[in-house]
Amino acid sequence: MTTNDKKQEKNIKDHNFSGATYKESGVDVEAGYELIDSIKPFVEKTRRPEILSGLGSFSALSRIPKHIDNPVLVTCTDGVGTKIEIAKEMDNFSTIGVDLVAMCVNDLIVCGAEPLVFLDYYVTDKLNVETASTVIEGIAKGCELANCSLAGGETAEHPGSFPDDSFDLAGFSLGVVNENEIIGQDGPMNNDILIGIESSGFHSNGFSLLRKVIKDYEIDLHTQWKGEEIGEFLLKPTHIYVSEILALKKIVSINAISHITGGGFIENIPRMLSKHQKAIIKHEFSDWPAGKYFEWLMQTADIPKENMLDTFNCGVGLVLSVEEADEENVLGALNQRYFAKRIGRIEDKEENEEPIVFV
Repeated sequence: MTTNDKKQEKNIKDHNFSGATYKESGVDVEAGYELIDSIKPFVEKTRRPEILSGLGSFSALSRIPKHIDNPVLVTCTDGVGTKIEIAKEMDNFSTIGVDLVAMCVNDLIVCGAEPLVFLDYYVTDKLNVETASTVIEGIAKGCELANCSLAGGETAEHPGSFPDDSFDLAGFSLGVVNENEIIGQDGPMNNDILIGIESSGFHSNGFSLLRKVIKDYEIDLHTQWKGEEIGEFLLKPTHIYVSEILALKKIVSINAISHITGGGFIENIPRMLSKHQKAIIKHEFSDWPAGKYFEWLMQTADIPKENMLDTFNCGVGLVLSVEEADEENVLGALNQRYFAKRIGRIEDKEENEEPIVFV
């Protein structure tokens, strides 16, 4: 043994490193193994034929789907924000995994991309296998609805640097679209009509404001409101629109799509317009199945309608811009699964006009 080796051995003994374990530092590797075993059955259900790797691989491998010509890869990432805190208060973690997938794949579908693979990142102070398994089962359910593979992910424990008894989520999705069929490349056309598709409720946006209202007005989430617990309708999972849009684009030309997420109508509708266009929109909460939830919030906290439209989806999860001649076909296809209706049109915008006008 060299002199340096002897010094290192003495240093280790002096600091009593020989008895330290990773578990004692706050990271339970065995719990991680237990989690992987528990999620295997429902992760396997999401496997697409293009996937080459298995759960637990260092990276996910996938072929490009053969049925897509001129493939372009499309990527998205998102989270579910502080909706997690509502799930914690309700002790119901079964839906936020669906939300995580939905927030990503609904962004992919805006350009017409077919979701291919999904990855999740779950970070916590100390791994609770039951909670994590329930969340990931929801992620797998969302992947099944979107027909994409839950191809991998990361579960991280951050003891001492992450809040106690808490966790956060992030999702990453990869999709593929034919370069010649990308939706929104040229934007909507003047005189296009706008078709709204219903949301399930608040989806995963605006929960910091919602939680403030709940705190300020001392709202009990278990209180019944029109036959539903408030906490339960707040946790309704985000609709996943993938299959409907992929089917619809085969029968009509969709000129543009807007996913109504954080920022509501006022931020997201202009994102699909050119600088020379405006959207004329008529919106009433009572027109939409989930509109009652937004009316509850608006009345409870006395929030002006314009602030609601600037924050929430207000009952509309997706907005499509199509030619007026296609309205009947579009509504006929969409209404087989979701409530959808015409909400406005695209017009030419004067220089000083706002990009969105409510009538």
